[in-house]
Amino acid sequence: MQMPKSNFSEWYNEILEIAQVIDKRYNVKGCYVWMPFGFQIRRLVFDKLRTLLNETGHQETLFPELIPEDQLLKESEHVKGFEDEVYWVTHGGLTKLDVKLALRPTSETIIYPMFKLWVRNHADLPLKVYQIVNTFRYETKHTRPLIRDREISTFKEAHCVHANLDDAEKEMKIIQEVYSKFWDALAVPVMVVKRPEWDKFPGADYTISFDTVMPDGKTLQIATSHNLGTKFSKTFDITYEKEDGEHEYPYITCHGISGRAIAAMIAHHGDENGLVLPPEFAPIQIVIVPIVFKESKEEVMKKAEEIKEMLSGYRVVLDDRELTPGNKYYYWETKGVPIRIEIGPRDIENNQVVLVRRDTKEKRVVPLAEMREAVRSLMNEIYEYIKQKAEKEQLEKIEIVESIEHAKQLENKPVVLKARLCSEACAKQMENQLAFEFRGILVDEPADGLCIVCKKEAKHWGIFSKAY
Repeated sequence: MQMPKSNFSEWYNEILEIAQVIDKRYNVKGCYVWMPFGFQIRRLVFDKLRTLLNETGHQETLFPELIPEDQLLKESEHVKGFEDEVYWVTHGGLTKLDVKLALRPTSETIIYPMFKLWVRNHADLPLKVYQIVNTFRYETKHTRPLIRDREISTFKEAHCVHANLDDAEKEMKIIQEVYSKFWDALAVPVMVVKRPEWDKFPGADYTISFDTVMPDGKTLQIATSHNLGTKFSKTFDITYEKEDGEHEYPYITCHGISGRAIAAMIAHHGDENGLVLPPEFAPIQIVIVPIVFKESKEEVMKKAEEIKEMLSGYRVVLDDRELTPGNKYYYWETKGVPIRIEIGPRDIENNQVVLVRRDTKEKRVVPLAEMREAVRSLMNEIYEYIKQKAEKEQLEKIEIVESIEHAKQLENKPVVLKARLCSEACAKQMENQLAFEFRGILVDEPADGLCIVCKKEAKHWGIFSKAY
């Protein structure tokens, strides 16, 4: 790669191309093609999310993507939040449809009519389902692969029905734990914030957002969790019979993660040489590069095959292409393969291998008998290193500000502002004076001291940033 990461926008687009993650050349704006290597990353990442959801009692399902217009319009506040983004199907072949069909921007109005049929009494609750699907939103802003798409080709949405508010709140905590484990596995640092009233999910009582700070200092919303209260159950007439025979509207929660998860992982860990991937999510975890000379080729290739067999259980490739070792190193570095194993005649003679880390480029010579344990240990070291590095880099971009004047001085810098606040009203007042937007108040991190705006006692830490 030629583009430095400090020029983040160009670097990001180049890395997707060179590492063969996404092909941007499809001729519909905002729609992209997953290439085989990128699709393997996608599968590994979202299989991890499936596992975490399944462990907490969520069940995978699949709903249609077409929504009749009258069904979409049923919840006015929800529709108003998406009305500028909806794609409409107006014809079936040459026949004009009696009722327009929307391509789902999100699935509340698809799923909840079915919940009305499925939920009858208290024994049916909680009902916790999720799906991983495509969604469509007519984005008018600058599109960017995996960050701002018109066809969101990877969208995990969970929808859950609960008997009462306490159960709904418990589910919000469960999802927060699931998402925290997920981001921790990806080694992506996050800030968990409660979104302000004016920027919550349309129709929700409140929204919790997981934001991460990208290398250019902008925040990216990478997951959301919404408590919808009983608004949608009333709209779609979903009721259940309690043990005492009374009927009641259940509470609904919904929770989403998209392909932005992969964008964040790439952005945080990649470098000027290409991808850097946590070993768990690398399609190829180890590449074996034989260092061959004409007179020893057969012996070296035989030993390389033995090494590959010794590493069963890992995703391993033996690169036997007729290329120079340098060309092979470059190729596999762009793809973020965590460990490279070099084996040549001298290594065979000394009964050893050379292990090379992708993240730091450090080389280690280890006895062949200790190779498998060394690889296992190195995988853990790589994960811990890139996790700590990403956390450190994010913290360096967060500036605590003590006054609005101080905040204004930082408006042209790639930073996120953290300020003491007493209320959303003060947050709005501060937002109106800055080029930053108010992202929300940090969850589970109370503040002490005085509000930056009104100088009364502060209750929260507020986050302000430029955002994707």
